[in-house]
Amino acid sequence: MSTVTRSQSSQPWLHQKGAVIQEFGTVKQFPLGLSHDARMYSCQRLNKVLADTQILYGLYKKHHWLLRGATFYQLHLLLDKHAGEQLALVDTIAERVQTLGGVAVGDPRHVAEITSIPRPPDGVEEVPAMLSRLLEAHEAILTQAHDAAARAAGLGDDGTNDLLVSQVIRTGELQAWFLAEHLVDTPLVRT
Repeated sequence: MSTVTRSQSSQPWLHQKGAVIQEFGTVKQFPLGLSHDARMYSCQRLNKVLADTQILYGLYKKHHWLLRGATFYQLHLLLDKHAGEQLALVDTIAERVQTLGGVAVGDPRHVAEITSIPRPPDGVEEVPAMLSRLLEAHEAILTQAHDAAARAAGLGDDGTNDLLVSQVIRTGELQAWFLAEHLVDTPLVRT
């Protein structure tokens, strides 16, 4: 009869603890042809956009669930579509931070510490207030993204510039347009 050791069994090694091998706010060297300063700058700015984008995603889902009123169905579908697009951006932005040698902000508690997006009420707001809140979050992210894209380009970080312009800004502008059009009070035309 043989004795099975822990390493030969199928028991998972639970409750593992480990040392932090890279601190948040640092970048490790990768052969990317970018200076340490350029990569550090881009990671800091991208993490800010990433935190705000994660909050925007959460706002979209909250409002998607809590909508009320005559426009419920169309807005329910639109907000869910926008949420999915924001979630895709979250992954893309986080991967860019990692590609630059940084550490992407991922813990929701850490995100809450660095976001600039105000916390909404815990309850249900009226639909125009929900849409306005989403538009304000978009504008905050877009303002940051425009500035960060220009500065990243100035530092030679074309990849970060491209991500911010072609994905974050273009997606955000299109989504803001769709939301804003729901807040237009069009007069009733009678013939």
